[in-house]
Amino acid sequence: MRGNTGSGYGILALFVITGAILGGILGEIISSTAAFSGIAHYLVQTYPIIDLAPVSINLYVIKIALGFTLQPNLISIFGIILAIFLFKRFYNIIYVFIFLL
Repeated sequence: MRGNTGSGYGILALFVITGAILGGILGEIISSTAAFSGIAHYLVQTYPIIDLAPVSINLYVIKIALGFTLQPNLISIFGIILAIFLFKRFYNIIYVFIFLL
């Protein structure tokens, strides 16, 4: 990554999040497809990494509950790896395109 690395890390985070979401959606599609019925269980099995229980804050006017869970499946992990590869491969094109907007 060259140039302004702050924006490069932001774009990389966007790529990683997008790859994880698209991988999760693809995993759900694969799990409902009959062609992958033999291996679908292994591809969509989730692996809990972070599980923070929800914390409830009562402010008497509004009640807020915050929690965080990270449970990727194998396909979403592949999506993250593919997103990182695509980011490294096409970083210069992405950088120029974003700054032309």
